[in-house]
Amino acid sequence: MFEITLNLFGRQIYIPESIVNVYIVVILLLILAAIANRKVKEADPNEKPSGFLNVIEMAVETVENLVKQTMGEKQAWFGPFIFALMAFLLVANLFGLLGFTPPTSDYSVTLTLALVTFTLTQFYGVKNNGIGGYLKGFLEPLPFLLPLNVLGELANPISLSFRLFGNILSGVIIMSLIYNALGFIAPIITPPLHAYFDLFSGVLQTFIFSMLTMIFIGGNFDD
Repeated sequence: MFEITLNLFGRQIYIPESIVNVYIVVILLLILAAIANRKVKEADPNEKPSGFLNVIEMAVETVENLVKQTMGEKQAWFGPFIFALMAFLLVANLFGLLGFTPPTSDYSVTLTLALVTFTLTQFYGVKNNGIGGYLKGFLEPLPFLLPLNVLGELANPISLSFRLFGNILSGVIIMSLIYNALGFIAPIITPPLHAYFDLFSGVLQTFIFSMLTMIFIGGNFDD
């Protein structure tokens, strides 16, 4: 729907719809953040928030509590990052409800997100344990398990990215097949399927990816 083809320096560069939709999601979230920021500044601190501001406050508090329970009280400062990650994943996963291709049905998107988690995990592993303690962790519980520990660490971003990618893409493929097979009667039959493949699966995968991110990174901190 929004595929882009660019001709640069004699070469044709194709940008698929899923990647274009990444930018659309980011723009939508930036607009939402700007609106929320304006409403917060205009709100009276002595009055109880209502409407849109109340929803935002509840969402922020829910994510903060989830971060504290999963990563520990001292890691509550990870809340904004996890909130941004969950907001992006939720909107991206639910994009199919609007007739768009979900950005997370593109493996390059899910792999990028998984690599961000992997990079933060390794960074805080070295920062909090020192390079010696970080490397020593690969020799535990027994030194001969070093190859398995290394492979297990490298497998995390792969499994994390494929889990999200596979679940979202499978929903896109199944719904496309159903629409092609049923034709004009598809809108009558597909709402329950959209509720499962887009809504339920999208929310569930957002939660799973975010939880695993907090677990992987939080494992490098001492409570």
